[in-house]
Amino acid sequence: MQQNILIIDDEKKLNGLLTRIIELEGYKVFQAYTGKEGLKILAQEEIQVVISDVKLPDVNGVELVKQIKEKQPYVEVINLTAFGTIADGVLSIKNGAFDYITKGDDNDKILPMLVRAMDKAQLQLQVFKLQNKIVKQFTFEGIVGRSKAINAAIDLAKKVSVTDTTVLLLGETGTGKEVFAHAIHYNSKRKTENFVAVNCSSFSKELLESELFGHKAGAFTGALKDKKGLFEEADGGTLFLDEIGEMDINLQAKILRVIEQGEFIKVGDTKTSKVNVRIIAATNRKLEGEIAKGNFREDLFYRLSVFQITLPSLNERRDDIALLAKHYLKEYTRKVGQKIGEMSPEFLAGLEKHNWKGNIRELKNIIERAVIICDGNTLTADLLPLDFYDHLDSSPPSFALSAIEKNHINKILHYTKGNKTETARLLGIGLTTLYRKIDEYELEK
Repeated sequence: MQQNILIIDDEKKLNGLLTRIIELEGYKVFQAYTGKEGLKILAQEEIQVVISDVKLPDVNGVELVKQIKEKQPYVEVINLTAFGTIADGVLSIKNGAFDYITKGDDNDKILPMLVRAMDKAQLQLQVFKLQNKIVKQFTFEGIVGRSKAINAAIDLAKKVSVTDTTVLLLGETGTGKEVFAHAIHYNSKRKTENFVAVNCSSFSKELLESELFGHKAGAFTGALKDKKGLFEEADGGTLFLDEIGEMDINLQAKILRVIEQGEFIKVGDTKTSKVNVRIIAATNRKLEGEIAKGNFREDLFYRLSVFQITLPSLNERRDDIALLAKHYLKEYTRKVGQKIGEMSPEFLAGLEKHNWKGNIRELKNIIERAVIICDGNTLTADLLPLDFYDHLDSSPPSFALSAIEKNHINKILHYTKGNKTETARLLGIGLTTLYRKIDEYELEK
């Protein structure tokens, strides 16, 4: 990365001298003689460190620090002054300056200080770019689709995101509930705080309680030290409770207490802990039916469902299938490093006519597998699973099913570098089945 310095000083001789000294250290230096000129350069170039005189023709350099930090918080500013005062120095640092030094007396400090300021600025710039990338990835603009069904859901999510209301996301498995939860968080006033997600179906009742609320040392066998729970991790931010319909009914009462009173008790503790968390919950179950069966608390349901959003299945938004397929084609070709830029009309027809029981998650898997086994630059219909041919005019390739299966498994094994767990996942079969197929086709030979 080019290391760029901006010097703002109306004393042209001093500006030029400082420029030459700094350029000898390998930095690229830009010069400005007024605050206005400096701000213009900052808007046009990627500057990491600014060295600014305090006394400028059009602005006080101490005040300029504040303006620079407001526009580009990752830029570090060093104030130079001919006549330093304690008051100016304190205000300069308060406004965000890296340091405040006196001309002449501190000349030997400038270069070492510049190195430290550059290191800090480059680290801050990396963090700034990463944060922007994360926010962009999880904004509503990152949700792929133009159909009426998905746009209606996005419009509702946008409206509720700017509030602090609890949200319940409903819909079939694989419809993108966590994507919506992320978007709601990153479009809210809590976006600078943590987004924490937990799948409630992945833990037993006891483990989930410990994960959510934390525990004290000695609370149970193996609890050797205090553990912070996910509610504490999400304090100030958002906690996403995925598959909340799977949660044990006794644990549901503790979730209700957090929502209503903002407090909980850690496992093995006797005192309450306070927390400020927004909750977004999701489920593919019909919670009204679970209430009737005695599996879900009615009072918790009403607290969670203050604002409900039902996400459409992929079968309900077929207009988006081609758009989604192109999006994932681009993603997986980049991941695999292949140059595949097209999908044949027959391939797209197969996708559009398929009954998507797994929704977007299933579509992603189909595209990923097709990219892995594709030998050309176009995804063609013969790369689709055999059950897709029920909807196509074309027939599958005219060689034996066993040969297709053997070739397919072999390509996936090659792609995963022999990782059998990942291969089984991509194939959608159990690990035991994969080992049996490997032996059957003598693939390890």
